[in-house]
Amino acid sequence: MGQDDNGSNGVAGGGGDLAAELAAARAEAQENYQKFLYAMADFENYKKRIERQLAEIALAGKKSVLTKVLPVLDNLERAVSFEESDGLRDGLQATIRMFETALANEGVKSISLKGQPFDPKLAEAIATQPAPEGVEENTVLDEAHKAYTMGDEVLRPAQVVVAKGTPGS
Repeated sequence: MGQDDNGSNGVAGGGGDLAAELAAARAEAQENYQKFLYAMADFENYKKRIERQLAEIALAGKKSVLTKVLPVLDNLERAVSFEESDGLRDGLQATIRMFETALANEGVKSISLKGQPFDPKLAEAIATQPAPEGVEENTVLDEAHKAYTMGDEVLRPAQVVVAKGTPGS
């Protein structure tokens, strides 16, 4: 009778319980490992998303500052077009070059559209004029403000005068 309680039958039953516990522990460990892998992948995705968001915030701040500087550059260019004083003109031209260098260092490029076909992605038409002889319709005749790009994005579209069909056409 003692063997029935603590004998080989009891050991065999205990061994079965240990095997089942071991299998359950391994299954739980595997499940926890899968959860760990999922959490790590989720964390990596979180880090990448945060890095992207921070880069977008920095870019938005940069664009905001640069768009505020561009009208200053426009006014300097306008001032240079008046030929009253060579000293003033030279100083303004030097200031313009400094602005252009600073913008170039930030990845900003100006795009001259005069004489080019009108592209609504790069310019806003602020006026139209009859196309002069030899000039195609929808050609940019003049620029009130240049277009500026930063990378592949238009920072500020140009404001242009576009040739339209001659009155007889």
